[in-house]
Amino acid sequence: MIPTEADLTEAVYRATRAAVSDLFREYPEHDFYYCALVTPGEAFGPSLSAWSTQALATAAGESAAEADMLRWSYADSPFCTYGERHLAPIRSLFDARPQVFELPDDEGDVEFELRLRAMVTAMARLDAEGLFGGGEQRLSIVAVVEVPGDDAENTARARALNPPAAAAAYVADNSPASPLRSSR
Repeated sequence: MIPTEADLTEAVYRATRAAVSDLFREYPEHDFYYCALVTPGEAFGPSLSAWSTQALATAAGESAAEADMLRWSYADSPFCTYGERHLAPIRSLFDARPQVFELPDDEGDVEFELRLRAMVTAMARLDAEGLFGGGEQRLSIVAVVEVPGDDAENTARARALNPPAAAAAYVADNSPASPLRSSR
């Protein structure tokens, strides 16, 4: 039986909740400002990545330019693929659906959007439950579903998933007009 969008959403929700909870519990002294589900252009099952101010300071050292380069880089984060023990098992559900690039273009686009919608819905549900904090604390972290290289859609999803103050720096730094974009 092919997993439905609801099946994917529930699996992503449960796995992400477990992975992010583990991250926050294991690193309570870190001020996390970025938490992303990342999936490639084929919209396979996602991986988790995150950044904290402490991890960025360690990675960038004294270099402001290095901090600018790393701030939103899921791949360079020391927390890239954190929680794989929770997320890896759900990838079989994504594999059981038709593969995006094996479908005719229109059908592939529909499948791609269904998969991303499942991830976004899961993240929105986690946010509604307070996983990313509440009140002022919630304004200090951006939760996003990212497809590498798809900046316009990534920023649109960031706007949809976050309070404006939480998404502001991410959106500004990842917009096509950002000076940081030309230096990446």
